[in-house]
Amino acid sequence: MAANEPGQPSLSPAAGPTRDWPTPTVALAIGAHPDDVEFGCGGTLAKWAAAGCVVHHLVCTDGSKGTWDPAADVAALVAIRQDEQRAAAKALGATGTVTFLGEVDGELEVTLALRGAVAEVIRRVRPDVVLGHDPWKRYRLHPDHRAAGFLACDGIVAARDPHFFPEHGLPHHRPSGLLLWEAEEVNHVEDVSAAVDAKLAALEAHASQFESTMGAVDDAGLEAFRQQVRGRLAEHGGRIGTAAAEVFVAIRDL
Repeated sequence: MAANEPGQPSLSPAAGPTRDWPTPTVALAIGAHPDDVEFGCGGTLAKWAAAGCVVHHLVCTDGSKGTWDPAADVAALVAIRQDEQRAAAKALGATGTVTFLGEVDGELEVTLALRGAVAEVIRRVRPDVVLGHDPWKRYRLHPDHRAAGFLACDGIVAARDPHFFPEHGLPHHRPSGLLLWEAEEVNHVEDVSAAVDAKLAALEAHASQFESTMGAVDDAGLEAFRQQVRGRLAEHGGRIGTAAAEVFVAIRDL
């Protein structure tokens, strides 16, 4: 029974995870904030970009709350974080667009207007695969991650059907797959053994987040962060006998 088919599903034996999606021609990664894409799927995007995939970024919020300094110049921080996101995309080898919806950090909502904005980007860049936050992760505290995940899913539905948002003036588009990161129960693994350094370089492009997100207030802290990332990728790689991997829920019935 397909995932989007109504009614009760049939029971089937649990299957092991699939691995290594065929390199898409175009991929679109949708994150709540600058840096979320690099954390969630940076290795996968770097691997695909190296194989010729055109990688696009869509960032939903302005990242304006990404500091612990109460006296921070918020407008300056927004500009810095956009520059950092562009640099991170370049570090991954991405050659596509970096689009910012500009919603206020911490105030992202699942609205019809934002569903349309996401669908418009999907119709414009026409990805084979979309990647985003898993909105169904239990006990998630940050509302933006939850909202961005739902917007990615809702945007796919709107983009694929011609009678949603005809005012876009763009042909409808149905991606072939959706990969959701941060999932509790994964069913797909990507070998990123050759892309770990690119993922780290992209993460480190987000220098404004060293203290607040990465806990790296000095060189020792930054090295500890690198080792933490490498360790988690190695842990996931152990699932499939590789040096490093990223894990997802893969949805193919779009």
